[in-house]
Amino acid sequence: MSGANGTYGTEEETVRTVWTGEWVAGRLGVALSGGDELPELLGLALRRNPKRAHLLVSNVLGKHVPQRPDVVHGAGVGLGRRVRALLGDEAAARSVVLGYAETATGLGHSVADGLGSAPYLHSTRRPVPGVDRVGGFEEEHSHATSHLLLPEDRELLAGGGPLVLVDDEFSTGRTVLNTVRSLHARFPRDRYVVVALVDLRSAGDRDRLAECAAELGARVDLVSLAAGGVRLPADVLARGRELVAAHEAGTVAAAPPPARGSARAVRIDLGWPEGLPDGGRHGFTPEHRARLEAGLPAMAARIAEHLEGARRVLVLGNEELMYAPLRLAAALDDRIGGGTGDRTVHFSTTTRSPVLAVDDPGYAIRTRLAFPAHDRPADGPGERYAYNVAPGADPERRFDAVVAVVDSAGDRPELHGPGGLLDRLAAHTDRLLLAVVPAYTPPPKAPPRRLPEPLRGPAFSSYAPDEVGWLLQDLSSTALEAPTEEREEAVQSGGAHYAESLPVEYQPSEAYRALFRSALETSAGRVARAVGTVTETVLRERGPRPVLVSLARAGTPVGVLMRRWARHAHGLELPHYAVSIVRGRGIDTTALRWLADRHDPADVVFVDGWTGKGAIARELAHALADFAGFPGLSGFDPRLAVLADPGGCVDTYGTRDDFLIPSACLNSTVSGLVSRTVLRADLVGPDDFHGAKFYRDLAGSDVSGTFLDTVGARFDEVAGAVAADTAQLAAADRTPTWAGWAAVERISEEYGIHDVNLVKPGVGETTRVLLRRVPWKILARRGAGTDLDHVRLLADQRAVPVEEVAELPYTCVGLIHPRYTRGATGAGGTAVASR
Repeated sequence: MSGANGTYGTEEETVRTVWTGEWVAGRLGVALSGGDELPELLGLALRRNPKRAHLLVSNVLGKHVPQRPDVVHGAGVGLGRRVRALLGDEAAARSVVLGYAETATGLGHSVADGLGSAPYLHSTRRPVPGVDRVGGFEEEHSHATSHLLLPEDRELLAGGGPLVLVDDEFSTGRTVLNTVRSLHARFPRDRYVVVALVDLRSAGDRDRLAECAAELGARVDLVSLAAGGVRLPADVLARGRELVAAHEAGTVAAAPPPARGSARAVRIDLGWPEGLPDGGRHGFTPEHRARLEAGLPAMAARIAEHLEGARRVLVLGNEELMYAPLRLAAALDDRIGGGTGDRTVHFSTTTRSPVLAVDDPGYAIRTRLAFPAHDRPADGPGERYAYNVAPGADPERRFDAVVAVVDSAGDRPELHGPGGLLDRLAAHTDRLLLAVVPAYTPPPKAPPRRLPEPLRGPAFSSYAPDEVGWLLQDLSSTALEAPTEEREEAVQSGGAHYAESLPVEYQPSEAYRALFRSALETSAGRVARAVGTVTETVLRERGPRPVLVSLARAGTPVGVLMRRWARHAHGLELPHYAVSIVRGRGIDTTALRWLADRHDPADVVFVDGWTGKGAIARELAHALADFAGFPGLSGFDPRLAVLADPGGCVDTYGTRDDFLIPSACLNSTVSGLVSRTVLRADLVGPDDFHGAKFYRDLAGSDVSGTFLDTVGARFDEVAGAVAADTAQLAAADRTPTWAGWAAVERISEEYGIHDVNLVKPGVGETTRVLLRRVPWKILARRGAGTDLDHVRLLADQRAVPVEEVAELPYTCVGLIHPRYTRGATGAGGTAVASR
């Protein structure tokens, strides 16, 4: 097949008579529109992903479909040459190429090769201790969303030349919009070029990109091999789930038992050039490219020594590690036959994408090998996959030799053990080789500048200076507030992250303030009992002199109360700090460095107010896992201590009841007059604390001290109950059940939301929805009493329906509007209609 860049098909492809999208198109109702080249570039498969039913499977990417390496590399190089022609030689020489993990890391490298002199960086989902993030962004439809940018040279993205963004497909454009907005805020420039194998945007998607370019005052061009569209039926997600369930309940085309043989892996010493990066995770320069090209023939020769007689060879890369295996495959192809005769080399890569396999010629994913992740990923263990490697029912598709290429971070016992990748591959080939590329880690940088001291009251917050030290920077003079409806629209559209702005502070009515006072008087004893119980548990299990570190800001009043209990009951003066943690962005690493410099990380106990579904507990665990093995930062305990754990997400808590904690009723006026935390690239540098504001002008409405004093006054009367509760918890099985997360997933599906981030369970989280977000409806457990009086009042003020539910594991659940635009709330932007 020929395209604008020359021939990128193969003889093997030209004999294909059945489009590899027919099976899905016929059953799911998905249709491609465009030129004749589109079906030859793409097939279709079914995702096992609730956010997106279908997967567009590229035949030239080298990810899911084994392909000749010259085809894979040539497609990217051709696109890079077109970008160079578009920009002109002078602008092309100043450009930087950025590829997307995981599927487009190799394509981005190849585009950079075509440009000639451009440095290359790809996003990554693998945090690297000691390497600071210079940015990050989200990918809405992905099963794993957070992209990190970890260049060794922190000025790589700072130049004013064009930024070339490379992805395998351009479907909605939201990921690119997220990237452009995020990077433009920190590294503004006037030219962007988006490169993709296929452009499948709708007219609305094209308009959004044009609006973004106009908003930023930048030019955005797009270069692709082919363009067209994807037509999806309205019920595509439901139909996709039904098809996946039906086939997984029956016979799934996972790899069948091998017809013969079981190979043992032979490790090959590649002789990888010392100090050469394995790819673009930390940057890959033209000089790196020249060193790799010079070393490829010798490395290919070392592999070829073990392939005597092999006729059909697969070089298999590993997730983000695509480019090095691709170039090795091309050099090997040149070495053992040059693509002629009956000896051929193919290339593909393992992936984390869960896809249904159906062994049918009209389906793009014929077979699937599943195996455990073997690089200790930050998001925890999980399955990984190699598609179309096993031959299935067609023996002609069998590879008689497989060369598995991994980096040293993935050369772990999970790779070699029973059921691991090598074990799964060995059952389907006669010869199995393992080549390990050293995972590049940038050398240590110069020590960072001296970190600032914590902020303290009364200069920052209304708390006494000894109550808490805020590891934050003061952004009180910065305009950060935006109307709730505008924030919600920006967050859900992918235009902004919730931590980049602040909601306008809610000013309660007199009726609401009276309700707060009544709730505080009623529940103060219950809160005091939970405070005492969690503090005694911490002192018994986490050491006699813990360092309390509350997660600002909901955790901070609880941290102050725990400190007061320790002083009241034991005469202890415990240090207490407040730090920022942001969902999807992690914990403030500068604050961690400050804590590690002044305290033993093993003494630190992270404190929050309550759990909902456990998103912050997970975020904390993942964030701290990033520092495993990093000197000085590896000793933090990820276990979170909370006042109330209705979600069953932690093992250190005061109670698992879902009840009204009065501090949840208000915002800054019960939290020391401090805002929620802010993380925005133009305000927070690599060595800065995250930011927050001190609302001095709200001092007349401040009840922070009233809350603390009212609860503290009940300490003596609950002492006996605290002793009994602490003893009972010590003997109990407190293993987290994550029942709350399961309930949220169920509610998300039942109400057609399909996004757990829009389901906020528990009294505290529901209150936050009503105060800060655009609520859709409130689910209330039938028979819930006064704990929900304030929820009902807020819901009435915002015209939000409250639906009583018989079977609800929480007292209430707040649902954020799942498809929010300002039109969804009426002209006033305050009332959300029930579905």
